[in-house]
Amino acid sequence: MRDNWKLINIGDISEVVTKGTTPTSVGFEFIESGINFVKVESLTQNGHFLSSKFAHINENCHHALRRSQLASGDILFSIAGALGRTARVIPEILPANTNQALAIIRLKPSHEVMPEFILRALSSGMLLEQIEKQRGGVAQQNLSLAQVKNFQIPLPPLSEQKRIVSIVDEAFEGIDRAIANTEKNLTNTRKLFESYLNSQLLSVASGELSQTLLSITDLIVDCEHKTAPIQETGIPSIRTPNIGKGYLILENANLVSEETYELWTRRSKPESGDLILAREAPAGNVGVIPEGQRVCLGQRTVLIRPKKETVNSQYLAFLLLHPIMQARLLAHSTGATVQHVNMKDIRNLAISNLPPIQSQINCVDELKQARSQINRLEAIYKQKLTALKELKQSILHKAFTGELTTNTANQTTKTTEETIGV
Repeated sequence: MRDNWKLINIGDISEVVTKGTTPTSVGFEFIESGINFVKVESLTQNGHFLSSKFAHINENCHHALRRSQLASGDILFSIAGALGRTARVIPEILPANTNQALAIIRLKPSHEVMPEFILRALSSGMLLEQIEKQRGGVAQQNLSLAQVKNFQIPLPPLSEQKRIVSIVDEAFEGIDRAIANTEKNLTNTRKLFESYLNSQLLSVASGELSQTLLSITDLIVDCEHKTAPIQETGIPSIRTPNIGKGYLILENANLVSEETYELWTRRSKPESGDLILAREAPAGNVGVIPEGQRVCLGQRTVLIRPKKETVNSQYLAFLLLHPIMQARLLAHSTGATVQHVNMKDIRNLAISNLPPIQSQINCVDELKQARSQINRLEAIYKQKLTALKELKQSILHKAFTGELTTNTANQTTKTTEETIGV
């Protein structure tokens, strides 16, 4: 830090550092439309508001939550959930309120402090770094208002604050544009496989309905309707979040003991090549159990075992994911907020004649090859996003250690762009 800079506490330059309350804790419910209620998910990583993610409250609730009524210029800082997200309140979203996951920082009027500079400092990650150092490097899930008030920011003279904000904003404009383009490319890449899969299986998905899912399977078994006790080691328990688009997501799956596994699979033990279908949240996703993988059925799932001599497991999984089949599967789903598919509708799902088994295998090979290529593209775009976000943090680090000039910002950006090929 330079000699003419000083360290300040957020609490010393703020009129208010507070947080909100959940409406239900004071006797109110969220409503369809009304006064905006801002949550952590309403803030993007780039410091913008997502109006589609606002909840809403009525006037009486807004009045009851006077402490957390937002004002134009307030700085929001997430202290629970996705820690460290920041945004500055704009007139367009007012009137508005917020909950206990967002700290409200209302700065004192000052000729020495530029609010935009403080906003950039809060988004630099310095607060989280300071807290981790205090805790010996252990990450914290929630932050207190006292920790926010005691957060120290290096403050240069006002002219230097203005210069730094100008350089950072100019650099971030280009980086944010690159991030938006990369995210768009990532989304389009993911849609590529879906488009290819849909075209490959269109004729079968839309063919004459001559059989049911039950008629082409040896087994369709529902799960236990209760949560299995979990432990740190053991056998993966497949719940709906562990079911992807044709595959299982075993990372971070709950684990169960041998005893629980035996109890929960007493009706039928899942085998390699079996399909696991999600009945809820999100209903319709389906994955295939990999070769040699033992799994236990979690809640809201269904085990499906195709007739191996005539049905390829992966082919059936891809077919069930086709939009035409998904619409047919979910046509009779129930639930006001969460779709739920009944076992009867799963067993009676109408399906057209499948091609010969070898044709199914050839189709799966082509789809797997396409998915492999798309996965490589996805990995490249994800790597670019990580590098671009690290670039922003690098620029912010230089800004608040007194090392940032237009040349250093441009050189840092140029080096990163050359490395990741933006």
